Amino acid sequence: MMRQISFTAYKDCYYRYFFAYTGLRSVTTTLSGGTTSMHCWVPRTHHHSKPTLLLIHGFGANAMWQYSELLRHFVPHYNVYVPDLLFFGQSYTAAPERTEAFQARCLMELMTAHGVRKMSLVGISYGGFVGYSMAAQFPEATEKVALCCAGVCLEEKDMEEKLFKVADLESAASILLPQTAEKLRELMHLSFVKPARRVPTCFLNDFIHGSSSSQWRFSLAFASDRWFAFVFLCLARFVLSLVFSRLLSRCCVSRLAGSVRGIHTHILQFSFCL
Repeated sequence: MMRQISFTAYKDCYYRYFFAYTGLRSVTTTLSGGTTSMHCWVPRTHHHSKPTLLLIHGFGANAMWQYSELLRHFVPHYNVYVPDLLFFGQSYTAAPERTEAFQARCLMELMTAHGVRKMSLVGISYGGFVGYSMAAQFPEATEKVALCCAGVCLEEKDMEEKLFKVADLESAASILLPQTAEKLRELMHLSFVKPARRVPTCFLNDFIHGSSSSQWRFSLAFASDRWFAFVFLCLARFVLSLVFSRLLSRCCVSRLAGSVRGIHTHILQFSFCL
């Protein structure tokens, strides 16, 4: 029987070629203890004359889908490192910890293994939580931090005041981890001001099943607190960048400088025009 053509597999293959073309190479590192393995795209040659930039992806399959459109802007000026967070892409752990603080510690160990002691970082969506935790835990290693659409200042009272219109944790999970084309369309509707129309059901199903071995492993395990699961709804816009890779290439950026718990942070606010 002829193998079915997969749009998701094709895009994944294209992104791998593109990342390699920009001068990055795919490396998997086993961290101390041997229970955790992290995949990362690293520079083929680390130029000490350039600063180091760590790009932390958000909720999705792997880092390639979210940062492919931005690499050409960063690679000429930085030593760019693009890791897959644990339970995304090719990164995994057998350790029982499921917090963004644990993700941050693993990232720091990964960067140390690659000989990087100081870096700036960008965290999109869920990656913003990880980036914030990384900067808070390792201030001596982080220079500049950009948090993009990450609600790190949200509190439990925001959930109690029904900032997000979600009935319960199960409802949030069914939206953030869609298992049907209808649920994926619902996520698209919630994520975009102008959602893409008339996306064929076969494309949506291919995306769901083609990615099931990677991003769905994440589940909501990292949402150790009930309110944290709801925070993901404000981050869900980035999940759809897996399907529409042009998302980040057509954005209008405004910069707001601020200080959060002593960390010098540039908060990037994105307006999308699909």
